[in-house]
Amino acid sequence: MIEQLLQTEVWQGRTVGDIVSVEFLAQVLGSVLAAIVILIAGFIIAGWVSRRIMRIAHRHPQMDDTLFDFLANIARYAIIGFAFLFVLNTFGVQTTSVVAVIGAAGLAIGLALQGTLSNVAAGVMLIFFRPIRQGDFVEVNGQMGTVKAITLNFTELASVGNVQIIIPNSEVWGNTITNYSTYPTRRAEWTFGVGYGANLAEAERIIRDTILGDPRSKSDPAPFIQVNNLGDSSVDFLVRVWVDASDYFAYQADMKRAVKEALDAGGIDIPFPTRTLVQAG
Repeated sequence: MIEQLLQTEVWQGRTVGDIVSVEFLAQVLGSVLAAIVILIAGFIIAGWVSRRIMRIAHRHPQMDDTLFDFLANIARYAIIGFAFLFVLNTFGVQTTSVVAVIGAAGLAIGLALQGTLSNVAAGVMLIFFRPIRQGDFVEVNGQMGTVKAITLNFTELASVGNVQIIIPNSEVWGNTITNYSTYPTRRAEWTFGVGYGANLAEAERIIRDTILGDPRSKSDPAPFIQVNNLGDSSVDFLVRVWVDASDYFAYQADMKRAVKEALDAGGIDIPFPTRTLVQAG
């Protein structure tokens, strides 16, 4: 090619070095322009794919946003990573060796950051298997609250008193999770004691009418109201009634007071433990 250029009128009188330098600069300039185009295209495609994934989540509100956030970020960074590999390949860099170096560096970093990576691995499990979701009321590792966010490193809860609680994901995934929001209904349970001299049939009727008179009480499954224990100073009624999970806490507290007031109004004695002391003469 160089010999042909020397024979043309334009390049007559030029040295071989001049021709090689110009050809080299043209090649470098072409590689730089190609790299810029590849990077721009990579960022555009990465942004478009990320937005498309998030649009799916917005179209289907019943789906978990956390999962789509994770997938969108993975897709975005994967596309950008491939774009950089193409750029290196454009400049003649052997990408196989680069991948090998990155793999070795990743292994070294992984060994140094085992604790952090365990949180990331647990975060991936939480995001994919979704034992808890944003808005769920849960108890995890002895902490109770509403799930505000699930990231790759930690899970954020808001306690009943609206205090922020940050729990590393490894402690979330590796411990028992109690999720109070998974099922739409819950069973409320109380024990009401009446005196041994009380009319048990009347006491049962008062308890039943009071609880079932509340619109939050569910008749299916049927409520359970039975004597289940003869205590030291009382006959104990075990009461079990189903209610919507969202009403559970307020409902359980309200029924304790309502049954107490109804038993008082019906003349049913509610005993309390007593102790008789006999003084020896």
